[in-house]
Amino acid sequence: MHGVLRLLACVLLIGLQACAQLEPLPERAAESAIPPSEDSPLDQATSSLEAQHAGESAFRLVVEGPEAFAARVQSARMAARSLDVQTYIWHADLTGIFIANELIAAADRGVRVRVLLDDLDARAKNAGFGALAAHPNIDVRLFNPFASRAGVLGFLGEGIRSFRRINRRMHNKSWIADNRLAIVGGRNVGDEYFGASDEVNFVDLDFAMIGPVVRDASFAFDAYWNSTSAYPMEALDPKAVDEAALQKLRMALRARSTEAENSRYAVSLRSNDTIRRMMSGDVAIEWSGTYRFIADDPAKVTMEEEDAARSQVGAAIAPIARSTETDLVIISPYFVPGEAGSQLLMELARAGKRVDVLTNSLVANDVAAVHGGYSRYRKRLLEGGVQLWELKPVFGSTADASLFGSSGASLHTKALAVDGKTIFVGSYNLDPRSTWLNCEQGVLVENATLANQLEAIFANQTLGRRAWRVTIAGGGLRWSDDYESFDSDPRAGLGRRFQAWLTRVLRLEAQL
Repeated sequence: MHGVLRLLACVLLIGLQACAQLEPLPERAAESAIPPSEDSPLDQATSSLEAQHAGESAFRLVVEGPEAFAARVQSARMAARSLDVQTYIWHADLTGIFIANELIAAADRGVRVRVLLDDLDARAKNAGFGALAAHPNIDVRLFNPFASRAGVLGFLGEGIRSFRRINRRMHNKSWIADNRLAIVGGRNVGDEYFGASDEVNFVDLDFAMIGPVVRDASFAFDAYWNSTSAYPMEALDPKAVDEAALQKLRMALRARSTEAENSRYAVSLRSNDTIRRMMSGDVAIEWSGTYRFIADDPAKVTMEEEDAARSQVGAAIAPIARSTETDLVIISPYFVPGEAGSQLLMELARAGKRVDVLTNSLVANDVAAVHGGYSRYRKRLLEGGVQLWELKPVFGSTADASLFGSSGASLHTKALAVDGKTIFVGSYNLDPRSTWLNCEQGVLVENATLANQLEAIFANQTLGRRAWRVTIAGGGLRWSDDYESFDSDPRAGLGRRFQAWLTRVLRLEAQL
């Protein structure tokens, strides 16, 4: 036994000694989003609308995954000047490959493409993103990257040596075409975010936007792009940025995209003309002159713990929630309100305001450990008058299935509505990680129609076939729907229960 421990210690020591060091970036010229013009299809579709609504911006809630995917593909094909893409995760699956191929096609037309990725996920796809960066019209930058570009030992060693830095990630998601149309919200790039997975699909939400708010999104993108934490692929791994690798990637993407074009998913999207219909007025959009695009400072990943400026998104949401006069609706997949957040919600409920929260059940949560942090506050919130629902892992209607058939479900929407007039949609979870560790962003809009739409989404997702209502019965918790009830976390296996219990016992809340 001692020999095994010594061997493990030696392996760890070698990993620590071998891990590369991230060098500071040399000074470089700042880059900015390309201003709107009048030349592209997106210019022509939006400029007259913007002129009719001076000082306002337009918003559409994108609920369904296929529409979210189609909006990205269509806007990529309509773009003539620029595509700026910022994401936390990019999977090399059906939809991820399809979108990568669309970016190359746009770049081939002369469109400037900037891709900004968090490196926690991107490192495993280093070769592919390096090849993408070899295109003369595509720049790829990785946020808060690992210096080591491959290997488990390097990953673990660097994570241990630089845990404080590596533990802080960029969670923002933006898709901006020609500085005329932006899509922001909770969705990463991958099958489960677009309703294309035959296993588990995320229940998610985006804002599709036109108007001045798009320039606000571009300004935030530029701040991250020019940040000292955003490293060009050429600086991290110059050997990976190779023309031959790009040609190999082209062939691979072309083959996979041809396969994707003939998939049931792609066939179902051919009649989905969301962007053009949105521009023409066939699809409802809501205009508002009272909105705010909020993004954390990209320097958040380097700020000291006591720095009050670390959570600009949280600081914007808190007073909106505190101002609730009648009702507050919250949808958050990773809901860990903490002492202060719990106290605020209970104060509102005790003052006669309705406070409704939808989060994941333990069995539906893709990060079971987070449930341990949430469960510490669950009973207290219920006793304080807050109403809780937890999403089921499998929807109970064939209408809720993915395009591949029946599918599991996991909540990924991050949104709230206040008093039926104000709405927030973004990447921000109501948990300590979003507040203090990860960079986040989102959009606050005053518009009764949008707020009512979110409340309708909440009502639909908390129906008995989709969610369990959590209440107090006989001094304990009870989960119930229209058919049955449970006295402990429904349908959760021993492994998930143990992860949640361990997180709760070890009080790892600050990392959740």
